[in-house]
Amino acid sequence: MNMKEILTRLSAHEILSREEAREVMLAVTREEYNDVQITAFFTALLMRGIQVEELLGLRDGLLETGLPVDLSPYKVIDIVGTGGDNKNTFNISTCASLVVAGAGYKVAKHGNYAATSVSGASQVIEGHGVKFTNDNSRLRRSLEDCNFVYLHAPLFAHGMKSVAPVRKAMQIPTCFNLLGPLVNPCRPAFQLLGVATMNQMRLYSSVYERLGVAYGIVNSLDGYDEVSLTGNFKIKTNRRERIMQPADLGLPTVRPEDVYGGETPQEALRIFDQVLRGEATDSRKNVVLANAALAIQVMKPDKELTDCMALARESLESGKALMCLKKYIDLNS
Repeated sequence: MNMKEILTRLSAHEILSREEAREVMLAVTREEYNDVQITAFFTALLMRGIQVEELLGLRDGLLETGLPVDLSPYKVIDIVGTGGDNKNTFNISTCASLVVAGAGYKVAKHGNYAATSVSGASQVIEGHGVKFTNDNSRLRRSLEDCNFVYLHAPLFAHGMKSVAPVRKAMQIPTCFNLLGPLVNPCRPAFQLLGVATMNQMRLYSSVYERLGVAYGIVNSLDGYDEVSLTGNFKIKTNRRERIMQPADLGLPTVRPEDVYGGETPQEALRIFDQVLRGEATDSRKNVVLANAALAIQVMKPDKELTDCMALARESLESGKALMCLKKYIDLNS
């Protein structure tokens, strides 16, 4: 598609159809646009606000040009945040993923290197000596042997490579931050997604309804893209929408500094390991348990949240979550 025409339409506040957005993404992956044009496209969407059809179309194009993963015998969950909340928390969703795996559920975590924080999921996983792979048999073996598999986004979503320099240069969240959670190449049946704003919650719930994914979307009302326990938070699922407070999970409120991820990737890695070894502060441990419990309830909506919390706590405190990580490292290093 002609980028001049697209930008003219976006500047007039027109909405691209799902098919038009898909065609733009295909053209991006074929490198038909230069960096200036891609930057202008990102900026136009950012200023006007991306719409449901556009996000679905960009997702379609990324998945179409990427490498699929077949984990179809398993109903897996992905636990992920949009990023871009500028809070630089420790790797809560990755910790929670291993807690859920330790509780006996299959987790296919999709992630990348950090774009707006000190350390992303890929830095933490790679920091343990893991070699990323897109080999389907190895991925499936990880899932079978330790209930956990990590899908490093650049090995699958080839279109991401085309826009990486632009995203880095812009230094602000773009529509690709919104796309990340939607392009897990195994197309998980369940997803717990953390968003930074209520607008994002509305956008994603519409997208998930269209895709038929069983979802939970969480937002801490003070701006975290996960349940931070720093105050009240909202959760929206296929079934319900409610505002909760930490006490509803039987947990105390924590301070922002308690969930801070540190100044370096090494510090983030140390915090991650402390949580899984049972050596972290109660505040860090509780934040991970809260997110893990909500993820379990997405998969098992008829379970009471107190039961989901008990499952998460048993996984972490018994060392099962840590064993999942150790097995995963053994299989992939």
